[in-house]
Amino acid sequence: MILNRITVLHMKSLTAAAAVLLLLTGCTSTASDNNVELTVVASFYPLEYVAEHVGGDLVNVVPLASPGVEPHDLELSPSNVRQVASADLVLYLSGFQPAVDDALVATKARAFDAATAVQLRASQPDNDRSGEAIDPHFWLDPTLLATYATALGQQFAQLDPDHSATYLSNATTLAASLRDLDTTFTDGLAQCERRDIVTSHEAFAYLAARYDLRQIGVAGVDPETEPSPARLLDIRDLVNTTNTTTIFTESLANTAVADAIARDTGATTAVLDPIESVAQGDDYASVMSRNLDSLRTALDCA
Repeated sequence: MILNRITVLHMKSLTAAAAVLLLLTGCTSTASDNNVELTVVASFYPLEYVAEHVGGDLVNVVPLASPGVEPHDLELSPSNVRQVASADLVLYLSGFQPAVDDALVATKARAFDAATAVQLRASQPDNDRSGEAIDPHFWLDPTLLATYATALGQQFAQLDPDHSATYLSNATTLAASLRDLDTTFTDGLAQCERRDIVTSHEAFAYLAARYDLRQIGVAGVDPETEPSPARLLDIRDLVNTTNTTTIFTESLANTAVADAIARDTGATTAVLDPIESVAQGDDYASVMSRNLDSLRTALDCA
């Protein structure tokens, strides 16, 4: 399970957080710019993206996860824990990053859990995977990210009432932009020859549900889960019976299994990015635009 896994990392991060508690006494906000009113720590990229747009010049957004690094397996250094402790607000998703959960317990920092703003989905386990996992990738539905943006604007307004109108206005602007993106996806995927998307792991349930697609995941919501031989045979059969032409891979995940399925079935591969992190120079909007182009090509949309 994504939201209750990596026991070893959990213990390591808990130890690291406890080790630096003595260093936290007297920590204050790290903001030094006179225009900055809040220092906000974002535990992974989509939350960082929203915080930057809602906060604007009034908020110093400190990312915990480096660009191009898988956020699930984030480990925090002592300096990271100090950043958590001294922040005016920490943005996180409970259960998604055990190290962040542990640091919040250790520091008792003020935090805003995205799961309190949006309704998360339970993934559907396949026969070779036991138990139910919570899918954290809500931001792949732009309307849900718009909901989060609105809620974050309210959080900032409560912390800094003198600038509440600015935060709420910024949140409204971002939410409108995300709803426009939703319309672009709806229109772009309205008339397609196929509606099945075969993905390297089940990160796209929110996107699929929003745009009437069917996600077929090689691995489950946990990208580190190895598919069984039976699951691989099922996937190959589904690729053939649904006339799938594209197996979707991810920029931060191993592509070996997807490549093998593509070779066996005569399909090609293309990147469908879950946007857990972005490369330097990219942002959420640009990656989502590329995702739409990839989907339209793969599904032969008009």
